[in-house]
Amino acid sequence: MKKICFAPLIILFFFACKEKKDVKTTTDASKSGELSVEAMIINPSALAEGIEVAGNILPFELTEIRSEISGRMTKINFTEGAPVVENTLLVKLFDGELQAQLKKLEVQLKIAEKTEERERELLKISGISQQDYDLSLLQVNNIKADIELIKVSISKTEIRAPYSGRMGLRNVSPGAYLTPANIISTISQVNKKKISFSVPEKYSSEIKTGMPIAFTIEGKEGVFNATILAAESVIEADTRNLKILATVNDGSNTLVPGTFAKVELTLSKKADAIIIPTQCIIPTARTKHVIVYRSGKPEFVNVTTGIRASENIQITSGLQPGDTIVTTGLLFVRKDSKLKLSKVQ
Repeated sequence: MKKICFAPLIILFFFACKEKKDVKTTTDASKSGELSVEAMIINPSALAEGIEVAGNILPFELTEIRSEISGRMTKINFTEGAPVVENTLLVKLFDGELQAQLKKLEVQLKIAEKTEERERELLKISGISQQDYDLSLLQVNNIKADIELIKVSISKTEIRAPYSGRMGLRNVSPGAYLTPANIISTISQVNKKKISFSVPEKYSSEIKTGMPIAFTIEGKEGVFNATILAAESVIEADTRNLKILATVNDGSNTLVPGTFAKVELTLSKKADAIIIPTQCIIPTARTKHVIVYRSGKPEFVNVTTGIRASENIQITSGLQPGDTIVTTGLLFVRKDSKLKLSKVQ
């Protein structure tokens, strides 16, 4: 008896049914003419733009200790790395010659003062002329001026701390001959510190004196705070950055000058910003569009964008609170399309 195979007939029947179903679905969609999309209603929200830049911790003051005059060093009166008080004697230069000149002038002054005193008494009884007395008084004043000059020269042999701070390492040894070109050591004011950093020029208008900033230090827990002290008067031509200095609010003095820091700045803040998903933007050659849902029809609106994040973007013009924008199916929407909202956020 001859066997009949029904498998090909079953497969043929299955594809015929599927084709008939697809044709029916397409026909139904073309009849309705509606494109199903998702949308969201714009609600204003708070927005703050922040940037992160590299910073450097600095002592509040840092001074190189040098001698104003040349001379042989006779005494070093500080310990490397130790704190010193303002006006403390740090280094003494040889001043023997100046001291000898001072003693000589002091002797001359005593003689000149006695001479002036005698001639003043003679002037009262007309024993000498006024001119002779004036010359004697001039001699006294000249010697006094020379003494003051010598004392200033002696003071230059005493190098003192300009302020209270911590000394650095010394670069000279006792007995060395110093010139103004030699750096003896450094002194830094470490009880207060500054942080130096730079921001791109587009943010320069946002920087204000007194603005608070935050920064972190690798290897140290927590966030440190600082207050902007001043900004450079010009933008650097090479980097197009603006240099900023801020005062560190570190009461514990745990930060070491020279440490690298990550500075976080919160710049422009807006309480009623319009923020939409980034994928809603349709870029063109010269403009950017967003599709707004209005009574079942799409409207392509030109928009201007602002701050961009990973998933959202700020709209600065073109949209208003309460507008409904299309979030899906953007590539299939045309100006004459009919839209049907399947989901509204």
